[in-house]
Formats: sequence, C-alpha cells, structure tokens
Amino acid sequence: MATQSRPVTAAPELLAYVDDLRADADRMDGYAQRLRGAAETLGNRAEAPEWSRAALERQATACVTAAVQLRSAATALLAHAAE
Repeated sequence: MATQSRPVTAAPELLAYVDDLRADADRMDGYAQRLRGAAETLGNRAEAPEWSRAALERQATACVTAAVQLRSAATALLAHAAE
C-alpha cells in the first residue's frame, strides 16, 4: 500500500498557524484583563446595574478559557508538526 507524504510546505504553514493561535490566546488574555478592569470600574459606581459586574466577570472567564484552549490547540498542532 502506498502512502502519501506530506508536502514540504506543510511544516512552515503549521508553524505559522501555531504562532497565530498563540497570538490569539494572548489577545484573549488581554480581553479578559480589560473586561475585569471594566467590571472593577463599574463595581465602584452606584449608577451601574447590579448585574453588570457579574456579566463582565463571566465574559472574562470565557476569554481565559478560550485562551487556554487556543494554547492547547497550538501545543497539539506543534506536536503534530514535529511528527
């Protein structure tokens, strides 16, 4: 049975994608930090709706989760590229 070999350009393309995933993860961490800052600011204002801080915290947590998942995907892809 014949097997196909991967194209020579696959590894550099995968490595570039790994870099993109890591950059996206960093961006998501930054969004989480900004959302938490906004939640802190709103938490100190009497006129802010009571639900706003909790909503911003949930969104920040979702951003952190996404960042973890993006980094995990980057690690898995890097392992795949090394095969």
